[in-house]
Amino acid sequence: MNSDLNSDLSAGPAATDIIRHGEIVSYQLTPLGSNYTFIVTIELDGNESLAIYKPKKGEAPLWDFPSGTLYKREYAAYLLSEILGWNIVPFTIIRDGPHGIGSVQQFIEHDPKQNYYTLEDGCADQLRVIACFDLVANSTDRKANHLLMGDAGKIWSIDHGLTFHSEMKVRTVIWDFCAEPIPPQLLKKLTELRERLDHSTDSLPSLLNELVTLLPADEVDGLKRRLDWVLEERVFPGLPGRNRRRRG
Repeated sequence: MNSDLNSDLSAGPAATDIIRHGEIVSYQLTPLGSNYTFIVTIELDGNESLAIYKPKKGEAPLWDFPSGTLYKREYAAYLLSEILGWNIVPFTIIRDGPHGIGSVQQFIEHDPKQNYYTLEDGCADQLRVIACFDLVANSTDRKANHLLMGDAGKIWSIDHGLTFHSEMKVRTVIWDFCAEPIPPQLLKKLTELRERLDHSTDSLPSLLNELVTLLPADEVDGLKRRLDWVLEERVFPGLPGRNRRRRG
């Protein structure tokens, strides 16, 4: 892919502005996944950035998730990442595109040969954050290639269409930390979030208000129950003997 486009996209605020306000000038369907996913080029005032566009119309029906909601869940995962201050989900918005409304997410330049199973042991702290996020977001489809190694060794989490179900359905490849205490700094963020969810909607910070407005009421209740569970247990669940790597 064009390195100039990727360097533009990594420019932070300029890239997010392009994604939010620019025009999608080209799009290419990717062969991966059961839902329609496009790599798009977005242009604004002569600047271009790449992004991932997942339109509502391209979502395959599922028996356990309401139809036409996966793009909202992509955005909800981004909101949760930002609310917690964990910065693990690339910038994502809901906007119109060539095939109608959908999620548009910042493209992360990465090594496609890297995935969860190839990550080095030094990534454990980042993976703890993502494993904790998956418990709270109720990630039901955490695959190895849903973790991208970006610049400076940063791990990004993608593909969150199957999240926030009201019933606990966590399915993941990350079993590294079974029975290990969840780090105190992560529990602190979850405690703050849980306390805020007991406040009236009008008094919530803007991003959290957007999240609870975006999700159906039963899924907000499910989020509260998962937070209560994690904060009570305070350890990572898992399957003994399924650790992929040494801890550290």
